[in-house]
Amino acid sequence: MTRMDLASPTEGREEDAQQGKYLIFSMDDQLYGIEIRCITEIIGVPPIAEVPEMPEYIKGVTNLRGKIIPVMDARLRFHKPARAYDDRTCIIILNVGALSIGLIVDSVAEVQDIGAGEISPPPVLGGRERRLIGGVARVGGGVRLLLDCQRLLTGDEEERLGAIV
Repeated sequence: MTRMDLASPTEGREEDAQQGKYLIFSMDDQLYGIEIRCITEIIGVPPIAEVPEMPEYIKGVTNLRGKIIPVMDARLRFHKPARAYDDRTCIIILNVGALSIGLIVDSVAEVQDIGAGEISPPPVLGGRERRLIGGVARVGGGVRLLLDCQRLLTGDEEERLGAIV
């Protein structure tokens, strides 16, 4: 898979131009979205070095043009069964707090405009909001679970990963 840049601070893009734009990706038959403003690029799956004593969903770190990037498997983060990576598997490079992290997903579908009126608050189950879900979008005849990229890591995880990169 070739590298695809989505946003770069040197390009001078206005945040308003990215408002309401989501990268849609899939895991199994469910579609998810992440705000474009959180994403720097999409890459194929490079070699990943395992880091001991990390949660199962943190697959390790990779070297991306001289920068060490922690890599998280979205399937495992969402408590789905592991799946072998194939030619459609890719890594979405995200800015999460002060870190850049890679999020391994089954495949990327498209960039989609989703208006604020199409987004509902995340479901409340057992008195708690689903921590990773920022909203649920009604698009066409289906739904997209919109991730809150700033909540993919807990504060403790962000601190531990920050110490190794």
